Amino acid sequence: MDAIEKYLVMVIVVWRITHLITAEDGPFDFIFKIRKLAGNSFFGKLMDCFYCLSIWVGLLAAIFETRKPEEIIILCLYYSGASILLEKITSKKFS
Repeated sequence: MDAIEKYLVMVIVVWRITHLITAEDGPFDFIFKIRKLAGNSFFGKLMDCFYCLSIWVGLLAAIFETRKPEEIIILCLYYSGASILLEKITSKKFS
């Protein structure tokens, strides 16, 4: 797998995880139960905001990718931004 393919796969992974947590109930309503348990706390609010959560998921993906701080920042923003674009393209609310 070359670099471009790897980055595209990581964007899809970040989008999928973020979308699962923010917009789906998950298998056996697992995500729904966690979201309900989190309530109105910081984590509960985070689970309701695709934009916010994509940064954190993108950060985890970037840390998985590299240990260089400057690359982590760039990749975090890249993964988050690209997953937001993918969400807008695939969203029913897209206009």
